[in-house]
Amino acid sequence: MKQATEDSTRMMHLRSILDRLPEAPGSYQYFDKEGTVIYVGKAKNLRRRVASYFNREHDSLKTAILVSKIFDIHYTVVKTEAEALLLENQLIKQFQPRYNVLLKDGKSYPSIAVTKEYLPRIFKTRHIDRKGAIYFGPYSHIPTLIGLLELFKNLYPIRRCHQPMTKEGIESGRYKLCLEYHMKNCLGPCVGLQSHEQYMEYINTAIRILKGDTASLRKEMVAQMQELASQMKFEEAQVVKRRYDLITAHQEKSQVITSANHNIDVFSIDNDEHIAYINYLHVVEGAINQAFTFEYKKKLDESTEELLVRGIMDMRDRWGSQAREIVLPFPVELPLNDVEITVPMRGDKRQLLALSELNVKQYKVDRLKQQEKLNPEQKAVRLMKEIQDYLHLPTLPYQIECFDNSNISGTDAVAGCVVFKKCKPSKADYRKYNIKTVVGPDDYASMQEVVRRRYSRMVAEGTPLPDLILTDGGAGQMSVVRAVVEGELGLSIPIAGLAKDNRHRTHELLYGNPPMTIGMKQDSALFHLLTRIQDEVHRYAITFHRDKRSKSQLRSALDSIHGIGPKTKEVLLKHFKSVKRIKAADANEIEAVIGKAKAKVLIDGLTTETITD
Repeated sequence: MKQATEDSTRMMHLRSILDRLPEAPGSYQYFDKEGTVIYVGKAKNLRRRVASYFNREHDSLKTAILVSKIFDIHYTVVKTEAEALLLENQLIKQFQPRYNVLLKDGKSYPSIAVTKEYLPRIFKTRHIDRKGAIYFGPYSHIPTLIGLLELFKNLYPIRRCHQPMTKEGIESGRYKLCLEYHMKNCLGPCVGLQSHEQYMEYINTAIRILKGDTASLRKEMVAQMQELASQMKFEEAQVVKRRYDLITAHQEKSQVITSANHNIDVFSIDNDEHIAYINYLHVVEGAINQAFTFEYKKKLDESTEELLVRGIMDMRDRWGSQAREIVLPFPVELPLNDVEITVPMRGDKRQLLALSELNVKQYKVDRLKQQEKLNPEQKAVRLMKEIQDYLHLPTLPYQIECFDNSNISGTDAVAGCVVFKKCKPSKADYRKYNIKTVVGPDDYASMQEVVRRRYSRMVAEGTPLPDLILTDGGAGQMSVVRAVVEGELGLSIPIAGLAKDNRHRTHELLYGNPPMTIGMKQDSALFHLLTRIQDEVHRYAITFHRDKRSKSQLRSALDSIHGIGPKTKEVLLKHFKSVKRIKAADANEIEAVIGKAKAKVLIDGLTTETITD
């Protein structure tokens, strides 16, 4: 009763806010019972957008939960939808609301930090403190980061010590020279042996390289070399030449992939149920200067377009990109002035986008593999969920059973049933069946006999039934199995079929009544699982058939010879392995195994038998 009264009061308060919302662009914020911001949104029309949360039933459970936790609404009116997006972005960063999509920071990847000290340092770090340094990265390709630090080490003797240094401390003589100076890794700015102006010139040059501004830097170096040469300062010119060569060598390692002479940002996106993966390439002077894939954890039913816009705004802000061209896989609306959006169909920019898409897909695969390695159960659950979604099953297919027949012209007819639990073979549950009621090569009738025997027994014994039955065949096999399972036994078990192509390879998955082809990528983990199940049941059934046929042949060849008993037969088979080899052996070899008398009986008996193998 108290809960109902509280909810009624909450809705009355929210309705009073909805009634006075303006029909104008803006940003809105939802607050929970404790006054915490739980969601920030934007709208072209505030009244229409906010009211949509309360005027209808929501298909998404997440959205329904969000609405149930809203106790207050604040809003800010702006002039345009673009301004609303910018404000929304700022408020999300400020409040980190629980139900907004949030950037998962790539803390596992290092960045390069340039400290804001009087004598700055440059080093690799995984800890981000924006107040104490400026950062470049993070670098998902560690050799690139190491190569840059090695370049700075060879270019300029920048200090590597960790001691904080101030202008006052240097002027008062507080610091002393360390081993780095004597190893010529530092020029001693801490004691005034190197001027602050020259030291900062080195730091600023390093920052220009980190930003990708190497072309103009090299032009300046060429002019400086020429000036020094004209003044007959050849040794100083040689120092500049060495630095020029180092930067050139570093630049040549970057693959130039476009002839564009302006900076370009490239974004691509890929999704799964809970995470959006967005790849960002920053291209400077035709070469990739920055490449990184980052993740957004979904909270509600965000569209791909919304997620991509959020990623573009976050990444350009994070790395301070001023690129005036953005290459995307599809058009979106961005609140950015003087920025051109390109959706390329061909040419260099299409190759750039393809490279970005390749990176984001590879990152997604790597992350899934990493998660599955840490939690092996996760892969099985994911595959079962995929099967459930593809076939619209009522439950996860924890137990999957697959059948296959094997015979030669109807002789020695057998069938096999393999059982997979949690997407792994449960060999203790495998079953072999000798066909008892079918005469001749009738696969459909044989399949019905086996299915009838298996599931009638499971029902009688109270054994848990499978969540999915797979038949090693197409629509015909599915139909005869359904006739037994649903028609005769009255069971409700989903039935699917695995059809093969003319090369006897798994070709397609069939489901439904009438059966329909379920589209799957043949390089997907799900397709590989189904192929494995089909291959396993085929192997199991054919192995059983071969064993039965072999025993049958042995009985007809050896059991009919008077004087050769079970023990003698066992000794012979243990030594020769098959009747065919016994027949091919000479008399001396057979005598060595079973003696002269029995060898004569055996040889005489075999010469009167027609032996097949």
